[in-house]
Amino acid sequence: MRLTIPNQLTLLRILLTPLFVFLMLQRTPSSQLWATLVFMVAGLTDWYDGWYARRFGVITRVGQFMDPLADKILVLSAFIVFAMLGIVFPWMVWAIAIRDILITINRMFAIHLGKPIITHILAKWKTAAQMGTILLIMATLNWQNWRRGPVYNLTPEYTDFIGIAMLIVTFLTIVSGIIYVIENKELILTNLRRILPF
Repeated sequence: MRLTIPNQLTLLRILLTPLFVFLMLQRTPSSQLWATLVFMVAGLTDWYDGWYARRFGVITRVGQFMDPLADKILVLSAFIVFAMLGIVFPWMVWAIAIRDILITINRMFAIHLGKPIITHILAKWKTAAQMGTILLIMATLNWQNWRRGPVYNLTPEYTDFIGIAMLIVTFLTIVSGIIYVIENKELILTNLRRILPF
């Protein structure tokens, strides 16, 4: 099967994710700076493959599945790394992970069945907030590394700008997940009947 350019970019985004994680966990200023650049390149592939697919009409079933999956792999990996480094509260990452994993599984079944998926505008805000918060954390980490070195350890707070951004992201993630369940309840019930023995 020949991969289209958008699908190639999606695959590249998935391949860049472990590199980002590896660089972040090296815990050196230079590696975390490189991790930031890798994440930004991965984020650009997300924007460009979507634009290219719509502009030239090369939307495929594989792309419909792989593109959001690649996004979630990248975003969840970033938040998990931040939790491992003690930058964000783990419970927030758990909330984001559970919501995104469950919805991704439901999306897989929906695409397999050829069923339409209703996406609320809040889900788009959620994705934008997640990407923005990740970049904010990376920018702060690199700034503090440069100022204080060799590696400045950020600590999770609820009242600083990172903590407030994470609270907003977590709130949007949970609320958009609830809205998704309400708007796609028939599809979810259909999928549950296929999985569960009753």
